[in-house]
Amino acid sequence: MLAALPEAAGAVESRGLRIPQRQYTLAIMWTILEQRGAANALDKLPRPAAEKYTLWCAIVRQSGPHGLRAIKSFHDEKLAGKLAGLRSSRLSLQWRVLYRVRADVVTVEVERVTPHDYRP
Repeated sequence: MLAALPEAAGAVESRGLRIPQRQYTLAIMWTILEQRGAANALDKLPRPAAEKYTLWCAIVRQSGPHGLRAIKSFHDEKLAGKLAGLRSSRLSLQWRVLYRVRADVVTVEVERVTPHDYRP
């Protein structure tokens, strides 16, 4: 979703008329797509992990994966080996969210939410 946010930039005088001038900055909202397995696992999450997932989603929608890296408690990292191409964020000591970033379409695809079990 693209939204134009106006910023005050002064006014311009033209033929005796004072015309307010505005600059627009594009605010890009990220989209989160949950795979079926991830959606089923969300129903089984304990309450604290579910609340942290809600916070995780809000941060991703607003500022994308870069926003997650700025918050240390998520311990966001890219994965290697069989899960190369995925990233992991910590919801609690036990629960992780595994996701893939598609920057070309501004989308984060949640592959699964798992109790720290990285088997493919």
